[in-house]
Amino acid sequence: LAGLGRSLPRRHVYHREKGGSAVGKTRRGKGTKCMVVVDGRGVPVGVQLASAQIAECRLAESTLQQVSVPRPGRGRPRSRLRRLIADRGYDSDPLRMRLKQQGTELIVPYRKNVRNRRFQDKRKLRRYRKRWKIERTNAWLQNFRRIQVRYDRILTVFQGFFHYACLLITLRHLCN
Repeated sequence: LAGLGRSLPRRHVYHREKGGSAVGKTRRGKGTKCMVVVDGRGVPVGVQLASAQIAECRLAESTLQQVSVPRPGRGRPRSRLRRLIADRGYDSDPLRMRLKQQGTELIVPYRKNVRNRRFQDKRKLRRYRKRWKIERTNAWLQNFRRIQVRYDRILTVFQGFFHYACLLITLRHLCN
């Protein structure tokens, strides 16, 4: 293989070098989508890693199953949310209906090209202003270089660093 590598370009010898599990194509190249559910203070309560090719509205329900909010005092952690504030990537009427059946209210503005806005209520969209807390948590996660640029091909190693970063963010909030 060493002698063969000198006569052929590297891309022919190592034809599948970049990749790994949960890596998908995007407009900017390849990547992994980090789905994070945060509470009202910006503390991560549920996370999921997936390929970047999958749309957010398809990953929303599986990410919500990862949520575990501790109750004050004794009792089992809560897994159902009352409200979910998300960006326009989650704009889907079937998703709104499925979450409503589970008892979760989805607060998402419609995309600009949608004409029939059946579920839009301007009073409830006032809560959408609090979405900056989610963006702030995403910015905190991007401060960790191992998460910003995925160097690991093995998903479990990357997932471990991702959970470690979420733990550090949670501990930072508990100590303050």
